[in-house]
Amino acid sequence: MQKIALCPGTYDPITEGHRDVISRCTRIFDKVIVAVSESNKKKPFFSLEQRVSFVETVFKGVDNIEVICFDGLMIDIAAKLSVNVVVKGLRAISDFENEFQMAQINKKLNPEIETMFLVTNPLYAYLSSSAVKEVAGFNGCISGLVPKEIEPEIVEKFKK
Repeated sequence: MQKIALCPGTYDPITEGHRDVISRCTRIFDKVIVAVSESNKKKPFFSLEQRVSFVETVFKGVDNIEVICFDGLMIDIAAKLSVNVVVKGLRAISDFENEFQMAQINKKLNPEIETMFLVTNPLYAYLSSSAVKEVAGFNGCISGLVPKEIEPEIVEKFKK
């Protein structure tokens, strides 16, 4: 049986922390599906198309990664795609509280799909997409916060 992981998120934008967690998943699972959420609730700054493009650019040439977008319940998408495990990165206790609750709800909705938490690399424990947008919004340096492949596009978007 092929081990398939789903790494869901808004990725508004994808950060070095996201890249780290997803890259680590590629060494554990046969296939990793990065699922970019439409997430109208969060009101993303970047369009869904831009966010998908960012993720595709960052992981270009990585054979066991597939990038998709979705709307609706993540656990439904996971089941539809025959995913074994949903992987979520954790930076702090506050992340754990929210993710633990979601994992419990998902387990109730579909007991066949497991949730796995990966603790962030300490280099990225402070990093979030919100922090990137805050820094970029004030023309601060986002080098090292986001993958260099997409940094110019992010900087340009904030100049407009």
